Amino acid sequence: MADAQTPATPLIEAQAGARHVRMSPQKARLVIDLIRGQKVQDALQTLRFTPKRAAKPIEKLLHSAIANAERKADDAGAPLDVDELFVSQCFVNEGPRWKRIRPAPMGRAFRYQKRTAHLWIVVQEHHVAAAERHAANVAEVESQKGVRGTARRVRKALTGKQQGPGKKGKK
Repeated sequence: MADAQTPATPLIEAQAGARHVRMSPQKARLVIDLIRGQKVQDALQTLRFTPKRAAKPIEKLLHSAIANAERKADDAGAPLDVDELFVSQCFVNEGPRWKRIRPAPMGRAFRYQKRTAHLWIVVQEHHVAAAERHAANVAEVESQKGVRGTARRVRKALTGKQQGPGKKGKK
């Protein structure tokens, strides 16, 4: 449903990336797949108790993405509830391989590769939370202009400018 996201309620989305992380992309994908689509707090708990070496850099990256979202919200002047963030996208790409040589018997050499990975995490505000935030902003704006609106209505009532029943126009 594309109608759920309207331009009036922009979602706060932030990303964080780590390049050339010294771990196998295949092993990092095992951990990244655990947190995809989860709320941020649940993802942090999952990473904290996952007994894989890849969990620590991914947890660090998730904290960075959360901080980026907070910074983006502050720059926009919008309040952000961190509990409403979720991991919308996360993926691991293969980085450059480090070619190394290991000595072998009879003067030969065996080549091996140390793999690196590029990690990306995108966190996004849930659309319901964004709608609530937008409604709160609209209510605050309405309350700020309440004094002027009241004065305008009083002036209108005093001068007697009211729309007649037979007139077609705005209601």
